[in-house]
Amino acid sequence: MNTAASTRLNNKAWRDSYRAALFELDVTKLPERIAEAERSLVVRARELFQAAGDNIEEEQALNDAMYALQALRSTLKHNTAKRETTGYSDHSEAA
Repeated sequence: MNTAASTRLNNKAWRDSYRAALFELDVTKLPERIAEAERSLVVRARELFQAAGDNIEEEQALNDAMYALQALRSTLKHNTAKRETTGYSDHSEAA
């Protein structure tokens, strides 16, 4: 596999994993999706660190994605704690 094709595949892999976490609707699956995306971002960041060339745009995208995942994890923890302590749910069960 040539380097350009490999780079595109690796770029796509972390982006796909990131999007899967952002758009996961099942709250029970969300923590694993976030963890999977974080692992994928770290792998890609290490690859870029070792790669020659100007990768500043993708490096910034990785940083932004990691920040967003941390915010998502924090929101999930907050909402989970809120439901556990108050019984409150963001989803109305009344029809």
